[in-house]
Amino acid sequence: MTERKPRPTGRHHGDLRNALESAALELIAENGPRGFTLAEACRRAGVSVAAPYKHFADRDALLAALAERGYDEQRRRFSAALASAGDPVEQMARFAAAYVRFAVEERGLFEATFSAGLDKSRYPALAEAGERLLLVLHDAAAQLRPGEKQALGLVHAVAATAHGFAAFVLEGIYSSAREAEAQASNAARLISASQDPGLVSVQDG
Repeated sequence: MTERKPRPTGRHHGDLRNALESAALELIAENGPRGFTLAEACRRAGVSVAAPYKHFADRDALLAALAERGYDEQRRRFSAALASAGDPVEQMARFAAAYVRFAVEERGLFEATFSAGLDKSRYPALAEAGERLLLVLHDAAAQLRPGEKQALGLVHAVAATAHGFAAFVLEGIYSSAREAEAQASNAARLISASQDPGLVSVQDG
């Protein structure tokens, strides 16, 4: 008679929260942030379907935790990128390259952060993580654009440009991530060095 293995309960899982997040990231990379259920994340993590409720009220709460983790990882990467250059134009260029690299190397976190369709007003910690990320970029942008709105407009313009190149890589339009990084950097230099206020005037509304 074959011995039946006990069903997973998650009770003795060494790091349940991390296991669920890792499983969700795998599923997001495979199917997108809306292409999985909490039950599937549990199965992938090898825990019971009741286990995640100790940490996450629902799938959106799990996605919000991943998005917060994504912001924190971006902040770490962007801080390092900006620290590697002294000139603010070059800092913005390296930020753009680091943005593309993050999307390629951490696709699950990238998708969770930007494509999950979360109502971010429900998750104060997520909003706070986003604010901390913006603070990393503030000084470089402020050196190039006087005024809070203008500096934020520059950050948004460079980030939106880098986001486009990142999407092109993930969609296979660019076969080389390095080429996309270089193109994003060049575009960021043009935007940052431009004296045309129309390029970043959206914030003045």
